[in-house]
Amino acid sequence: MPIAIVFVAFAVANRHPVTVSLDPFDPARPAFAFAVPLFELLLAGVIGGVVIGGVAAWLRQSKWRRAARLAQARASDLGAQLDQMKQQMGTAEPGKPMPPRYTPQLTIPPPAA
Repeated sequence: MPIAIVFVAFAVANRHPVTVSLDPFDPARPAFAFAVPLFELLLAGVIGGVVIGGVAAWLRQSKWRRAARLAQARASDLGAQLDQMKQQMGTAEPGKPMPPRYTPQLTIPPPAA
């Protein structure tokens, strides 16, 4: 809300048109020039910067999204293979964990006297 108040105050104070020229060779008679209010020019710059920054961040993160997608597919394949092996061994029902074959016994020696 405070940013909106500052923006509205800036827009009201800077509503006079400024000429934007895209011809660096002839400033007196530019080939392409247009007049826009200053606040619109700055707002367009901010919006453009946010869009360009968002696209750049999205492109930089593409390798992490791809790695996550591949890891998810690999985990899904390994889970399916594990279920298939359990079925083939006949030691577990589908969806239930296999019973442990070996459970180590913990022995605590008596305290030394």
